[in-house]
Amino acid sequence: MTDRAAPRPGFRLEKDPLGTLEVPEDAYYGVQTERAIRNFPISGRRPDIALVRAAVNVKKAAARANHATGRLPDHLHAAIVQAADEILGLAPASATEEGKELQARLIDAFRVDPFQAGAGVSHNMNSNEVLANRAIEILAGLGIGSGRRGDYAVVSPNDHVNMAQSTNDTFPTAMRVATLDRIREFMPVLDELIGAFDDRALAFDGVLKSGRTHMQDAVPIRLGQEFAAYGLTLKRAQARIAAAAEGIEEQNIGATAVGTGLNAEPAYIEAVVGFLSEQTGLRLRTAEHLVQATQSMAPMLDVSSSLRALAVDLAKIMEDLLLMSSGPRTGFAEIRLPAKQPGSSIMPGKVNPVMVENLSMICYHVIGNDTAVAWAASRGQLELNVMMPLIAHETLEALEVLTTGCGQFARECVAGIEADVERSAWLLEQSSAMATPLAPYIGYALAAAIAKEAVATGKTIRALVLEKGIFTREELDVILDPHELTEPGVAGGFKFEPRMPPGYDRPTGPVGGGG
Repeated sequence: MTDRAAPRPGFRLEKDPLGTLEVPEDAYYGVQTERAIRNFPISGRRPDIALVRAAVNVKKAAARANHATGRLPDHLHAAIVQAADEILGLAPASATEEGKELQARLIDAFRVDPFQAGAGVSHNMNSNEVLANRAIEILAGLGIGSGRRGDYAVVSPNDHVNMAQSTNDTFPTAMRVATLDRIREFMPVLDELIGAFDDRALAFDGVLKSGRTHMQDAVPIRLGQEFAAYGLTLKRAQARIAAAAEGIEEQNIGATAVGTGLNAEPAYIEAVVGFLSEQTGLRLRTAEHLVQATQSMAPMLDVSSSLRALAVDLAKIMEDLLLMSSGPRTGFAEIRLPAKQPGSSIMPGKVNPVMVENLSMICYHVIGNDTAVAWAASRGQLELNVMMPLIAHETLEALEVLTTGCGQFARECVAGIEADVERSAWLLEQSSAMATPLAPYIGYALAAAIAKEAVATGKTIRALVLEKGIFTREELDVILDPHELTEPGVAGGFKFEPRMPPGYDRPTGPVGGGG
């Protein structure tokens, strides 16, 4: 209810430019957060904890910078910084049970749904109000003020906590810092997944199998080569993420409303980035052009796009693992994935590749996250992009599910993959593509004819060549040596002279082609 003379039991009254509103008496948030809670009951989600931490760090750095320039009095500076530290778990009492309980209550006061509006005004004011109300209590302990939450004459969310700031520079800064924080958490997990593939690559280096292109038989390859390629693919994806992350180290804090820096002193702008870097351990810098940095979401789009590229690479790898593990009797069955749970409510004994399917779903979700970021990044008008809350939510969610998903997949799947060496060798021997190493010796036409006959008769390439007397068994053992076929060069090094059947001429040199 609004505009009451007195609040109902359990509530307090707070005013803003739109009027008076009841706020829960024990809430650390205030009237503007209450309006946002009522306006945007969309998903039932709370803001990402990384965004909460980042926003609080921005407010702490701003308080320190404003104090350093002489604008924020000592007692307000100390109270706001202490309130921030209590949320961040950095206060002297944070390690105690009381400190942990207080931290939980303060974090619980960040209530605004990620699907909000206004470029993050609601989230910014949520941060301002929580810090102001806790600072009011801190000052009361020093004999200053009433200690009542909502007594903004003591500490103002706007005039003190938001001093020299606008949502339009604090929210994008918090968004970038939160994203960097999540990337910092994700990189070691991605290292773990890369390492798991590299370990399997070493273990499988001697496992020979049929390659496949167009889902048809192709020349031999080692299973270890495939897994080594997966590891390198992920390393390159990781490098793209790291390169994109450098772009969001640039911050527009100090830009205030439209990038011109109105109401923010130059000394403050210089100081606030330094304090924020110190607090977060991140290499942050002031944007080269504050107006441009306020308008453009391209650096965030770069990060999101790099996550999408990783998701696409991972999704392709998942398809490969699904195919190679298909079976157990009627598929490729070249590898065995760890059995994690029963796979069917009707088919006894069926075990599904659940970890592969899980990571595939995560990848598709991340691709969707990036699509939302792309649309949101394009929807800025003039000096501001009002879709930043969506950009933040989608990017942070992508990083969260990739972090948990990749770590789980490394530990619960990749580390336990086994190779069926005999099955792989048998399939390789049946492959019609084993005619390929013969082509430099006998020519493409005869090799193709033998491959066609092998498919038609069910005989192996080796058996047909011996049957036709083109090479001896000893010669074929060299030319069709699978290990040699998985490295560059012509197997056998042209050491053997084929006995060509009627109608075919021996080629004058290495022949054949790719594809």
